Amino acid sequence: MSTRSGGAGGKATGGANRNLDVRVKTAKKRSHASTLWLARQLNDPYVQAAKREGYRSRAAFKLIEIDDKHKFLKPGQKIVDLGAAPGGWSQIAADRIGSKTGKGAIVAIDLLEMEPMPSVDFMVLDFLDDSAPDILKERLRGKADVVLSDMAANTVGHQRTDHLRIMALVEAAAMFAAEVLAPGGAFLAKVFQGGAEGDLLKTLKRDYAKVMHVKPPSSRKDSSELYVLATGFRGRAAQADDD
Repeated sequence: MSTRSGGAGGKATGGANRNLDVRVKTAKKRSHASTLWLARQLNDPYVQAAKREGYRSRAAFKLIEIDDKHKFLKPGQKIVDLGAAPGGWSQIAADRIGSKTGKGAIVAIDLLEMEPMPSVDFMVLDFLDDSAPDILKERLRGKADVVLSDMAANTVGHQRTDHLRIMALVEAAAMFAAEVLAPGGAFLAKVFQGGAEGDLLKTLKRDYAKVMHVKPPSSRKDSSELYVLATGFRGRAAQADDD
């Protein structure tokens, strides 16, 4: 199944863009928030399209749309997928690098279990565990070409605290990317609210040729979700020269 079928960049949703307007009654044992979430899922054209296309989550369309525009996934690459479950991004990456036919490789982790996927080396692993970076490097067997991070920190409902947790996770992913990426590599990570903070952007702009915030069409308009994309990794030698 080609991930480009249906025309990525939002076109794959096709006729699903019509207003489905599925109403969900509040069950006695279901909270109002849960009812709203369920209604949103049932009426989301990308959720419906993901089911039709055989994608594991609507998040697959986010990577399709970002890569269709910026074209950083290429045949034969080695990919690290952080926060992979249920596997939407790994699906797209596997297709675009050709890992199903023996080209490239994908190493993926998540706190949650994920159904096995051909050509994807998946582990249940906490990225913030001290041993995680070394385990990933060992499984990767060499440098990576792309580090993907769709990780999201657990929230407590306090905006400032939640933002700090999210940024700490993104910064940890960025540090890991700097350790494992080959020159010319790319880093894509989820951020929220105000996007990437100044210190992180400064570091990324030093380490990469191009850095930008992107919000794909499939990212809900009412969501503060945003992605930071850094391409053209300069490598350790260039970093040392800049310092």
